[in-house]
Amino acid sequence: MEKANIDLSKYNALSPFELKDILIKAASSRENRLMLNAGRGNPNFLATTPRQAFFQLGLFASKESELHLSYLEKDVGGLPNIKGIEQRFLSFLDKYNDEPGIGLLRKIISYVGDQMGISPSEFLQESVEGILGCNYPVPSRALRLTEHVIRAYLSKEMLGNKVSAEDYDIFPVEGGTAAMAYIFNSLKENQLIAPGDKVAIGMPTFTPYFEIPTLKDYDLQIVNINADPELNWQYPHEELDKLCDPDIKIFFVVNPGNPDSVRMSDESLDYIARLVRTKRPDLFILTDDVYGTFADDFTSLFAVCPHNTALVYSYSKYFGATGWRLGAIAMHKHNVLDAKIKVLSAEKQQLLDERYASLTTTPRDLAFIDRMVADSRAVALNHTAGLSTPQQVQMAIFSLFALIDINDSYKQVLKRIIRRRYTALYQQLGLPVPMDETSADYYTLLDFETIATAFYGAEFGQWVLNNIQPNELLYHIADQTGIVMLPASGFGSPRPGGRVSLANLNEYDYANIGRTLRAQVESSYALYQASRK
Repeated sequence: MEKANIDLSKYNALSPFELKDILIKAASSRENRLMLNAGRGNPNFLATTPRQAFFQLGLFASKESELHLSYLEKDVGGLPNIKGIEQRFLSFLDKYNDEPGIGLLRKIISYVGDQMGISPSEFLQESVEGILGCNYPVPSRALRLTEHVIRAYLSKEMLGNKVSAEDYDIFPVEGGTAAMAYIFNSLKENQLIAPGDKVAIGMPTFTPYFEIPTLKDYDLQIVNINADPELNWQYPHEELDKLCDPDIKIFFVVNPGNPDSVRMSDESLDYIARLVRTKRPDLFILTDDVYGTFADDFTSLFAVCPHNTALVYSYSKYFGATGWRLGAIAMHKHNVLDAKIKVLSAEKQQLLDERYASLTTTPRDLAFIDRMVADSRAVALNHTAGLSTPQQVQMAIFSLFALIDINDSYKQVLKRIIRRRYTALYQQLGLPVPMDETSADYYTLLDFETIATAFYGAEFGQWVLNNIQPNELLYHIADQTGIVMLPASGFGSPRPGGRVSLANLNEYDYANIGRTLRAQVESSYALYQASRK
């Protein structure tokens, strides 16, 4: 392998998502060669039917608006009227019966009434006003019926219906990243974290999760809870036992993991639940479960530690909706953060009373999730807080699409797509296809030492580890083959390697990646043999 024609040492501190741009530039540097970007996790699949339903609902909403005021001026409509809206909607469905998305809308209006006990007329009024975006979000935290729908979806997909949907609240936000920003900010504003506090992070993980706490905004001390690659990225008990430290305020975890794409085992879930129950009832857990829908038999930590956990979910990956910026925070109505706020010192309570005094006459009764809503708009602008209503309507339609799909047909299609790609990569690489019931397979980590050892033995594997810098190898692969991977080390992985997303290329592309990486192994082995002469 030739030395990289660029000094990569100065980029060691960069996030892998920034290093990606350097690798893309190298991969794109040659004419008449296809660049294969296996770095970013943006899927190249998306849910079409719920989008079609969204746009059809938008057409109906426009017609509803035209019933009012349009007789006065061209291009001017009015606010929709709930009176007779259900019958007008059914007539609209009949008129456009064969159009894409109409079938789902017909199922939705039946489902919300028959299965969820929601008035179809009230649901239609909220959805029509929401998709028109003609009113501020009211309530600010979540549209009333939309929250009901999102809770039902999360209960089914994340919680196995182990937590009653009526026992927790939802805050729809601009994707999972916004959720994290809001949570961190409100933890600080409500004096629940302070500079120097300890925060435990399940490692490896999505890079921003160990970058945010070290910012001067928070200046937290990180304690790594290290997953073991030899245990298929499960957390050993001795690592989880670090959480017994009473100085650790928060445990952040991505489940299934990023970059390892492995869900937490039932044993680990039970161990954490028992630890929280017996030793750390004050521990706050933040779980990012965006990849949960890709895993078999998934259960969130929120399901086993509901009073101690905030669940963050994003619609971005499962529905192919990264550009929509759709996410949600779920918190139990009786949670550890609300309890902690109530026992703050008198001085801190007074400061928080002053902060939230413009919202309520009893600020000490304000739940943490509602404080997040206010904090997201610097408190004073709380009356204009909340996710845009068209976004909330799309979330509701995505959720209902999944709820109505009792056979999980859409989910099974996505799993087949990803697992075919996964199989093609490893088969063409020439290695056995790793199989484990906890793997979601959205990403895979290619461990350079392990791959080298599998082909030519432990001595060659050690030589690769000692002689080839991971970023140089990734750059060389990008420069010579046009394949972009992200460095595993950038996610806190203990071993050098590359993260490959199985979501954003086609099956034949992953087969090509496998073949090309096999050729790179052969090239490195030739260098190894030459070095021994």
